[in-house]
Amino acid sequence: MKIDSGILIGVYRMCKDLDRETAAICAAHGLTYPQFQVLEALMHKGSLTVGQIKSAILGSSGTTPVIVDNLCKKGLARRVKDPADLRKSIVELTDEGRVLIERVYPENERMFTEKFGIWTDEEKRELLRLIGRYRHAFGEPTDG
Repeated sequence: MKIDSGILIGVYRMCKDLDRETAAICAAHGLTYPQFQVLEALMHKGSLTVGQIKSAILGSSGTTPVIVDNLCKKGLARRVKDPADLRKSIVELTDEGRVLIERVYPENERMFTEKFGIWTDEEKRELLRLIGRYRHAFGEPTDG
């Protein structure tokens, strides 16, 4: 196997493994992975429009409104009119949504800490540097 293919396959498998682990954590709390991503974005960034959520979670424009609607139906998020533009709505966490994501998010972070514990801090910094270099070379934002 060529080294470039090895990198691609290794990164892909690592991401799939992490996604599987996160999905299992989400399912244990009655969430789908995309619902978790929306709740996490709202927890970290505050109230957002659907478009801002889509950008934050790297979702498709078609599925993000459905995910938000389902979170609203579950009572975990709500839509409110944007006072600056009444044609838009802003999505925010409900108290129940905040309690849930504040319970699930740390569990997911612990999983990442455990998985990435195989590397030293120096190795992690080097990996971040290399990822940033790749993203910069191809014009992608590097702010996370």
